[in-house]
Amino acid sequence: MTELRPRRSVLYMPGANERALEKAKTLPADALILDLEDAVAPDAKEAARERVCAAVSSYGSKEVTIRVNGLDTEWHDADLRAAAAAGPAAVVVPKVNSAAEVHNIERALELGGAPEHTKIWAMVETPIAMLHAEEIAAASERLTVLVMGTNDLAKELHAEFVPGRGPLLGELSLCLLAARATGKVILDGVYNDVKDAAGFEAECLQGRQYGFDGKTLIHPSQVEPCNRIFAPSEEEIDRSKRIIAAFEEASAEGRGVVTVDGRMIENLHVENARRVLALAEAIGSK
Repeated sequence: MTELRPRRSVLYMPGANERALEKAKTLPADALILDLEDAVAPDAKEAARERVCAAVSSYGSKEVTIRVNGLDTEWHDADLRAAAAAGPAAVVVPKVNSAAEVHNIERALELGGAPEHTKIWAMVETPIAMLHAEEIAAASERLTVLVMGTNDLAKELHAEFVPGRGPLLGELSLCLLAARATGKVILDGVYNDVKDAAGFEAECLQGRQYGFDGKTLIHPSQVEPCNRIFAPSEEEIDRSKRIIAAFEEASAEGRGVVTVDGRMIENLHVENARRVLALAEAIGSK
């Protein structure tokens, strides 16, 4: 099993706001996205780029990424060069639509001298990205995470934002399939109404039930409930321990049939139980 790094809560922080960047150091988010794109006005792009790249190394062991401006913008190339030199945990790239674009991003990072640990997080947020999600995910080993851009996707689909996200469930499922088929992490999109705590928790629970590894966030108040919902509960941890113990005992005794709480246990349940415990341990070690 590959090492599990918790990415339950991944918080966008505006790159032009020095106070916000400083506050992020105290927040319990598993990872940060220091944003040079949507959160920064055009006339502040260059100053934000300098500020964010200088700040990357000041967050200790927290996973810190930089979201650059899109491939079709005038700031993209300079953003990539600066990010490559800064060496964050990853560069988050908006509106990635093809494997060829991933290859171009990878080459730009290499030419910019990006360290090996600087990965690519590809945002998938357009109809064409939905149709090519597997190709995008499989394009490079340096690409490790898919990030759902549900706001832009809904806009391009002319879809409405409704409780339960019915208009987007097909697209969410397509990207989940692509991530799991290629062994990548996948993060759910943001929830826009920061005052709707109940709606936010419901969407976190939906995302977890679907299989997302975590969720991108737009406000610090969303971090705690997101961490709680995407973490294994004490009940899940206890049951996972019992599943593994029962399976190992049965294997040692040569028994082919194992039950826990009246349910038949197979290898797939044991693998899931080990993943739950590995995630709980990774969270506990943060």
